[in-house]
Amino acid sequence: MNKLEVQDLNFYYGSNHALKKIRMSIARNSITALIGPSGCGKSTFLRLFNRMNDLIEGTRVEGEVLLDGVNVYAKGVDAVDLRKRVGMVFQKPNPFPKSIFENVAYGLRINRIKDKKYIAEQVEKALHQAALWEEVKDKLKKSAFELSGGQQQRLCIARAIAVEPSVLLMDEPTSALDPISTNKIENLIVQLKQNFTIVIVTHNMHQAGRLSDKTAFFVAGELVEYGETEQFFTKPDKELTRQYISGTFVA
Repeated sequence: MNKLEVQDLNFYYGSNHALKKIRMSIARNSITALIGPSGCGKSTFLRLFNRMNDLIEGTRVEGEVLLDGVNVYAKGVDAVDLRKRVGMVFQKPNPFPKSIFENVAYGLRINRIKDKKYIAEQVEKALHQAALWEEVKDKLKKSAFELSGGQQQRLCIARAIAVEPSVLLMDEPTSALDPISTNKIENLIVQLKQNFTIVIVTHNMHQAGRLSDKTAFFVAGELVEYGETEQFFTKPDKELTRQYISGTFVA
């Protein structure tokens, strides 16, 4: 069974038909890149998996989004519980005004976990997984704002994975970072694939080519092409895809 399945998906912002008849399967422990011009619907599509679009008034979903075979939009599915299983990392690092330790422990505490030993173990584990432990292990009580931008983004990744989700969504996680920090995050994402299914929105086609197993290309709310990344960039099936990756596409 695939980790994620999207079946006949239509999404609306009020009367605006933002996503149109999307079908997609995403394998476990894979990295899927979503690319396309600004406003094409890729970030909206990403947010379907953890129902973040629910927070926007007037939105409507048709079709199914399946996580481990269960439709996340079915009646009775708790969106808060879903977001424990589907973590998210945003475009700009957004640490909380708390210590490094408390940033990572945040999700555990709001889930009413009180075992101090368990919390400490999970924080350390998440920081190791986010390749940040060695840099912060001696300053866990210091403010997260003292970290560099790249470190803050890795901290946000640690915060997202501390509650042990099985899916990690990333919305342009390196767009606000310098090249060195970007390289560290990219290496980290590849390592995280061992434990998580990752879906990433990126404007950087080279990044999609470096990181992903599969790439999906969106234009005007439609999924134009979706396939193995190597073939996608070397022998695309659709002329529109060829234009986009060659730089001749006109929106």
